[in-house]
Amino acid sequence: MAFATPALMQLRSALAPSTSPVISNSASSALDRSLQRCFVGWNSLANLHSRGTRKILVQRGAERRSAVRRGSLSCRAGLEALVFDCDGVILESEDLHRRAYNAAFQEFQVRSPSSSPEPLVWTPEFYDELQNTIGGGKPKMRWYFNRHGWPTSTILPNAPTNEDEQSKLIDTIQDWKTEKYKNFIGSGDVEPRPGVLELMDAAREKGLKVAVCSAATKSSVVFTLSNLLGKERFEGLDCFLAGDDVNKKKPDPTIYKKASEILKVAPENCLVVEDSIIGLQAASGADMACIISYTSSTSNQDFSVAKAVYPNLGSVKLEDLLELLEGTPATL
Repeated sequence: MAFATPALMQLRSALAPSTSPVISNSASSALDRSLQRCFVGWNSLANLHSRGTRKILVQRGAERRSAVRRGSLSCRAGLEALVFDCDGVILESEDLHRRAYNAAFQEFQVRSPSSSPEPLVWTPEFYDELQNTIGGGKPKMRWYFNRHGWPTSTILPNAPTNEDEQSKLIDTIQDWKTEKYKNFIGSGDVEPRPGVLELMDAAREKGLKVAVCSAATKSSVVFTLSNLLGKERFEGLDCFLAGDDVNKKKPDPTIYKKASEILKVAPENCLVVEDSIIGLQAASGADMACIISYTSSTSNQDFSVAKAVYPNLGSVKLEDLLELLEGTPATL
């Protein structure tokens, strides 16, 4: 049976124009069948080519979209988390720590070397050097006693001679010192450094994560932050780490690496606020950009690798920091 489709009629007319001799009915039917087979074959080939072309185009489109997505992820940049140090950044606290240590040395009659007639006193000049060399309170004492002699005190009958006795001495001094420091903070005479609370609030409003990473004793930092930040800001922190939470203190980068994991933010999308070279080294070791808000005791340190250096955060706007990760180091 012949099928007289429009396309077949056009093809037949092309092969048998009106000027051609008359074709018999049987010949005409045979021609129709031949033409139909050719047409069906051609149509199937055209459909196959069309489907193949569409498949290739769809595949290429998907590949382009995937490449765009991969490019967006690999090129993703920008500030996602603001990470603050505590002592020296949120409050200018180093002299408070020094006074608390001296009070503890007096309380326990700590003499180092043991032949000293009077309890140990750390002067402002010495403590500036010490706190910019060693991070964390217990490491500070251990470093000092290892160099100047383990002290006599009312804590032990004699100067410690083994690791257990040394740890007991240091832990007892540190615990008492921490309570003294908390008394200073709780007096109401200590305020946050300029611009800190405003910058934290602006970051939260922008949807950024906010964290605090301190090398100090945890109970001391908790008391300090809850007093100076207020309960709502402190409890709203996305991450809070203290010296007790890591095995190694700054300048080791462990605390900032751990913060990156907790925040679930890549190091390159974090910006650290520090006040000293020790903190800057810790941030840099964790592959995080860092700005400096220096204090009187750290102002002369080498901050050349910092993204920016400020005397305080009073004039710093969040918009400035959002641009910093693409900018170059600056000093104000």
